[in-house]
Amino acid sequence: MIKLTINGEQRELDADPSTPLLWAIRDLVGLTGTKYGCGIAQCGACTVHIDGKAQRACITPIATVAGKQITTIEGLSTSAGKAVQKAWEEISVPQCGYCQSGQIMSAASLLVENSKPTDEEITNTMRGNICRCCTYQRIRKAVKQAAVDLA
Repeated sequence: MIKLTINGEQRELDADPSTPLLWAIRDLVGLTGTKYGCGIAQCGACTVHIDGKAQRACITPIATVAGKQITTIEGLSTSAGKAVQKAWEEISVPQCGYCQSGQIMSAASLLVENSKPTDEEITNTMRGNICRCCTYQRIRKAVKQAAVDLA
């Protein structure tokens, strides 16, 4: 049994320690907001927060996050997270929406670390999150709007 804290709730999972966190979150816990995209940490669809930092769940073995705080899109309730979600909605960022939970998690992590990011800093941070619909300009605009709302 591995004990994980997901969205503030302690969970005991009967799983192999090498099980990727993504599968534990989706299949064992039943939280489906975190998406599978590539399985090799290249697309960002599976982004969650581990102790407040954006991390790819598809390559993170559950044994490495025991005792840490794991936050998924369903549990994102920080002021930065709320500001990003509000901006996403106001600017109508999503097109298909598949990548958006990962995008939001990366953006919220950025704003916690840097409350006034430049365009270049936003681009560099968000580069690891692929949007097949190419909503990158709206994503950048929403991150900037969330930063203003947090100020």
